[in-house]
Amino acid sequence: MESIHKKKLEEELADEPVSPTGQYFNSLALSVSIIAVLELEIPFNESFTFPFLQNLLVRINPRFSSIMVTDDHGVKQWKKVAVKLEDHVKIPSFPVGVSKECYDMYLDDYLSEIANAELPKEQPLWEFHIIKYPTSNAAGTIIFKLHHALGDGFSIMGILFSCFHRVDNPSKPITLPSLRSSSESGNEKRYNIRKFVTHFPSMLLNTASDFAWTLMKSSIVEDDKTSIRSGNEGVEFRPKAISTINFRLDHIKQIKNKVAG
Repeated sequence: MESIHKKKLEEELADEPVSPTGQYFNSLALSVSIIAVLELEIPFNESFTFPFLQNLLVRINPRFSSIMVTDDHGVKQWKKVAVKLEDHVKIPSFPVGVSKECYDMYLDDYLSEIANAELPKEQPLWEFHIIKYPTSNAAGTIIFKLHHALGDGFSIMGILFSCFHRVDNPSKPITLPSLRSSSESGNEKRYNIRKFVTHFPSMLLNTASDFAWTLMKSSIVEDDKTSIRSGNEGVEFRPKAISTINFRLDHIKQIKNKVAG
């Protein structure tokens, strides 16, 4: 029965065209990947690698066991293939016996290296990197590199979160804690409705203004040169370097509240 279901899934998947967004993110002019970094309090047990990938990640979504091919009519489609997990798992070697600060720099350099590298087109568009060295923030680090053609950021994060479970009850998926009671949530919901009705005219005006400004920025007006934007021609094709900075969760909430106004 399982073999019949698998064959049917492969037939359905082979006839499924790649979405326009997926084709856009994986073309000759553009190739975009998502890099997710998980910092662990305890070192990752390498013996869990292949069971985790085979039983969870690969089975959750058929994209993780498919490659993008072009048919005779020039239409890109997803084709089911056999996944060789050893080709997707990368374990880099760093110098031994250096400080955690040095490992921070090695990790940043490694992130920059894999960010500049293209994912092989002849295998499913994802990689799993295991960093066995302690950094200032973690005893071990796991890196997922996933091509953006596999899905948008929301769906990709949903897939990754669905692979993990709570420590106190492994039968349940991970959840984010809530500090608000149900009564507070109800009051806030009513407040948000009143706020929406009151501010709707200004929201409509701001939306129209932002849309017009976006059109001007994309066709007429050029961004100012800053320390972030050099304005040099062809800068998007130069090698990229990744650096990291830590924010406390309460600081992120403050930024969100400031932006929300």
